[in-house]
Amino acid sequence: MTIKTLVSSLLAGLVLLATSARADDIPVAVAANFTAPFNKIAAEFEKETGHKVIASFGSTGKFYAQIRNGAPFEVLLAADDETPAKLVRDNAAVAGSPFSYAIGKLVLWSAKPAVVDARGEVLRRGGFDHIAVADPRLAPYGAAGVEAMKKLGVYDSLAPKIVTGETIAQAYQFVSSGNSLLGFVALSQVLKDGQVAGSAWIVPADLYTPIRQDAVLLNAGKDKAGPAALLKYLQGAKAQAVIKSYGYELSK
Repeated sequence: MTIKTLVSSLLAGLVLLATSARADDIPVAVAANFTAPFNKIAAEFEKETGHKVIASFGSTGKFYAQIRNGAPFEVLLAADDETPAKLVRDNAAVAGSPFSYAIGKLVLWSAKPAVVDARGEVLRRGGFDHIAVADPRLAPYGAAGVEAMKKLGVYDSLAPKIVTGETIAQAYQFVSSGNSLLGFVALSQVLKDGQVAGSAWIVPADLYTPIRQDAVLLNAGKDKAGPAALLKYLQGAKAQAVIKSYGYELSK
């Protein structure tokens, strides 16, 4: 080994040690609908930065309660824009840090082909025993599903058939397992390589309040390099390409 090679190896080692010394473990609370894209984004982020992401997936409403009760999350990726704003007002998150990382799309979905038609007429036609919806008190996509049914004038007739999942992930599970023939879920959950397995109707945006999904820096992550780096990475081109590939729109 030449002196030049040895010096280069030593410098590379020192850089690696310095990066490891600065690397953070980042506890992140992530809305369940964003599970698949976030796993991809987090893996690339870890490779590029050396920081370690410790992700928990669940309902935005439950995360809000946990954070207010002292859960040590440093970043929240919510399924709405109201919860991050509330956390700022509650002095549990950093003012000025919320931003929209994605705009979600609601879909009426069945794991079986030819069940859901291209205009959602199955909601009026019936022929099913159960329709799955995430808890509208905790999950913004559940609230959007209920809002859409009410605007369509079918909520009262369908209410006895509604099965409620604690999260959008559980609502998806009800449908994918066949326990419910159809249900309202996030487009990102059923989109694989640009195609939807089964049958689906992308609910028109005018039938529900826009699902603006905001990220926020929580107090536990304030003044730490890792959380700030993750939030910056989410706004970069690589992360945004992943987000778009799962059917989300980007905030303009």
